[in-house]
Amino acid sequence: MSVQTQMTPGNCSDCPIRHRAVCARCEVDELNELEEIKYYRNFEAGQTIIWSGDKMGFVGSVVSGIASLTQTMEDGRTQMVGLLLPSDFVGRPGRDGAAYDVTATTDVVMCCFRKKPFEEMMERTPHIAHRLLEMTLDELDAAREWMLVLGRKTAREKIASLLSIVARRDASLSPNGPSGPMVFDLPLTREAMADYLGLTLETVSRQMSALKKDGVIQLEGKRHVTIPDMRRLMDEAGDDADGGFLG
Repeated sequence: MSVQTQMTPGNCSDCPIRHRAVCARCEVDELNELEEIKYYRNFEAGQTIIWSGDKMGFVGSVVSGIASLTQTMEDGRTQMVGLLLPSDFVGRPGRDGAAYDVTATTDVVMCCFRKKPFEEMMERTPHIAHRLLEMTLDELDAAREWMLVLGRKTAREKIASLLSIVARRDASLSPNGPSGPMVFDLPLTREAMADYLGLTLETVSRQMSALKKDGVIQLEGKRHVTIPDMRRLMDEAGDDADGGFLG
């Protein structure tokens, strides 16, 4: 397997997702125990992290980058059913196989835990299990939001929704939360956005330009995005701006 060398945290205390990941509430001794069963894996953009149905010997969290969850139908067609962003959890304790194909959309760094020791630690450490339950419920909310994006929204609303999802997650990864304009690098190419949203590349480009022209977003290049007013973007997405940040 071809793996690209990337920067990885030296230990849990240096981890950029420490306050959001499954280990967020762990004490020092518990972090030390996790250190004994963890390892990092790097994946290049386009590389498969796990195939649906494969037996998984690990669970873990996305440290950096973005991955997609896809389901392949019997006739070979595939449907993207979700995105994995930094701090999202991959794998299910107590379940041997993977439910979906997981593919690195950008270069991805994952913090992996050997599955059996992690499951044993969960049994002894209730707050890890509780944190994983919280994250699973957040994932359910995200899946429902994605169904709405794909099923009922206009092209402009779809683009605004995707931008707001990434922006809210980017803000939630900061211990201080959102403050003032939101600035982030969009981790998806416009081709990937078109594929995931069921739009043409031309439509994505046109709607991004329209949002920029109307002052909803500011763009430097194609990926460096500034959102001056998050409430306005949420209005463009057709969402309730008081709904909180996507977990």
